[in-house]
Amino acid sequence: MTLLENLETEERSYRLTTKEGWIERVQLPERVQPSRLTVGQRQALRQVDQRRYDAARKVHHANLGPFSTPQIKATLSELVDIVDANRQDGDKLKSSAVIDSLPGVGKTTLITIFATNFHRLEIELHGERTSKGHERIPVAYISLTGNTTMRTLNSMLCTFYGHPGAQSGNAQILADRATSCVRECETRVIVIDDVHFLDMHRRNGREVANHFKWLATQFPVTFIFVGVGLEQRQLLSEGLTLSDVGLSQTARRWTRLELNPFRLETNNDRRTWRSLLLGIERELCLANAWEGMLADDLSEYLFVRSTGYFVSLMSLISRGSLRAMRTGEEKLTKELLDEIENDAASEAARQKVEDAFKLGGLKSLAPPKTKA
Repeated sequence: MTLLENLETEERSYRLTTKEGWIERVQLPERVQPSRLTVGQRQALRQVDQRRYDAARKVHHANLGPFSTPQIKATLSELVDIVDANRQDGDKLKSSAVIDSLPGVGKTTLITIFATNFHRLEIELHGERTSKGHERIPVAYISLTGNTTMRTLNSMLCTFYGHPGAQSGNAQILADRATSCVRECETRVIVIDDVHFLDMHRRNGREVANHFKWLATQFPVTFIFVGVGLEQRQLLSEGLTLSDVGLSQTARRWTRLELNPFRLETNNDRRTWRSLLLGIERELCLANAWEGMLADDLSEYLFVRSTGYFVSLMSLISRGSLRAMRTGEEKLTKELLDEIENDAASEAARQKVEDAFKLGGLKSLAPPKTKA
């Protein structure tokens, strides 16, 4: 096999919120990392092959990961426990999971990893067709909008399955159609992303939240809700006051899981941060990169620029890698990354984190572990 075989030069444009898009995501093979050519090897290529090689590197750097961390592993384990514990018979109500965290910590990435693996294992175990000959779809995925109502929620579910009546009928008719799809396709997990769009102070928000409880009694599935600040938005408490929260059915039925930004408070935190940076380093396809480029030489700098948020970190590294390719530097340095603007939130908090390092309150490198 030559160095330029199996290069993927286009992004994958599937939509998770349709059956076809979701199954495409599940069935696609893992990306193959382009070979790391030296500057001389790249220059020796024909011009068209250089462009093809660089196109593959651009797509690769835009889709780095996923990367596993102790927190990701722990949350995935919790999700497995919740779904496996929901193998009750039809007369028992299944509990739900909710991933409730700040923006930019990798919630959607995590749930996609879990749901993709679950889908694949179910197909491997039970086959692509149900006993009645229907297409088996172990996972359904929908994303809420700012004006979601009971009717539009049910329509989204029908749309995911490709039901021909997804846009017609009232809320109850659409709910019945969605119920048939879920049962016929033997779906076991339904992911509801962007749940924070529900406003518990508005009638539509309260109605949809209550509708989820009804759907939980009709669908033999585990719901996994994903959103930002759901506890503060009173979604778990159904809008009740703190003294009345014990009356909330949702609070009893939903298990709240949380992802946090990276921290540097302990040596374990610092080792986790370094391990992440080493993992990213291994996936970079830059000719002049070296071991420790991120994990040692840029460890503190990258924490300052990202303020410990995964999405901000990956955005900076991805854009920096593209800049390094375009300029011919083929490596990441502080000087190059200083030219890259990152997201508004990380830039706004940058000075505060930088001051914490200067004052000695933070450090990014842990001492090596001593042998017992």
